[in-house]
Amino acid sequence: MPLGLLRSRRSRGVPAAGFAVPSGAGGVAREVVDPVGLPMRGAEVTVTAMDSHEVVVRGTTDPYGLFCAALPPGRYGLRITAEGLTPHQETLDVIGGTTPPTARVQLMSGRQLDLPAPGTWLFDPPHTAIRFIAKHVGMAHVHGRFERFTGGIRVEQDMAASRVSVRIEAASITTGNTTRDNHLRSADFLHVERYPYIDFASTRFAYRGGTKWTLHGSLTMHGISRSVELDTTYLGSVNGGYGEELRCAALARAELHREDYTLNWRSMLARGIAVVGPTVQLELDVQAMYRTHDTPTPPE
Repeated sequence: MPLGLLRSRRSRGVPAAGFAVPSGAGGVAREVVDPVGLPMRGAEVTVTAMDSHEVVVRGTTDPYGLFCAALPPGRYGLRITAEGLTPHQETLDVIGGTTPPTARVQLMSGRQLDLPAPGTWLFDPPHTAIRFIAKHVGMAHVHGRFERFTGGIRVEQDMAASRVSVRIEAASITTGNTTRDNHLRSADFLHVERYPYIDFASTRFAYRGGTKWTLHGSLTMHGISRSVELDTTYLGSVNGGYGEELRCAALARAELHREDYTLNWRSMLARGIAVVGPTVQLELDVQAMYRTHDTPTPPE
C-alpha cells in the first residue's frame, strides 16, 4: 500500500491495514506520537537482528510520525528514541508474506537519568557491540563488527573530566564474507600484522543537553592518530544481569574518513580493487559493569 494512502487512512481515524512488502519479506510499521498525542517527527528508530546484533535498519520518523520498513523473516529488537523522552523498546517476530498493521507508540517524558557513580566501569563484551557501516562502491552497504575488544570508563565527580579507553583487536573484524574479511585484514586496509590494535582514548566529555554528550578523543588506527568526536546517548544505569551487577549503558556514533588513516581508497580504485567508500559509520553499543575506585583504570 502506498505510504500516502497509509497516511490518509490514519488522518480519517481508520487504523491502517498495513503496507506492501516484497515477496517473502515481512515488515514493521509504527506511528510515533509525543506525550500529548501529536506526531513525532525525527524520532530515531533502530532495528537490530537478535541473532547477530547487526543493525539492519536505521532511520527517523517522517512529519506524520510514521516509520515503515520491509525486513527478512526473523526476530528483531526495535528501539525508538527522541530527546527528552523515555526510549521505547520491543522485540519483533517478523513473518514472511505479512503486511503488518501500523502500531501506535507513545513516547512519554523521560526522567532525568542519574549519571554513573564515580569509579571504574569495565565493558561487558557479551553485552557490548562495536559495529560499522560502510557503503561498498557501486553496491549496497557493508555491515560489520569487531569481535574482540576491551574497554572501560573512569567516571569522575565532574563528568566532564571522566575518561574512556577502548582497545580493539583489528584482526577480529568480520563482515560475514571470509574473502572480504581477509582483504580487510591485509596491507591494503588495516594491515593487522603491522598494526594489531585500534585504540581510542578520550580527552573530555561535553554535555549537549538531555541524555546527549559529545565524547572528544583520539583514535589510533593503521599507525595514525586523529581527533574524533563521538555523539553519545547515555541510556542510564541499573542493577541487573548475572549476579545483580551495577551496570550502565550508552550508545555512541562517529563518522570516520578513511583517508585520515592513509587508507587511500582512490588509489585502490585505480588499481581495480573493489573497496568500500571514503567514510565509515562507527557505532559502539556499550554496557559496562561497576568495579569501584579500587580497580585500575583500563589500559590506554
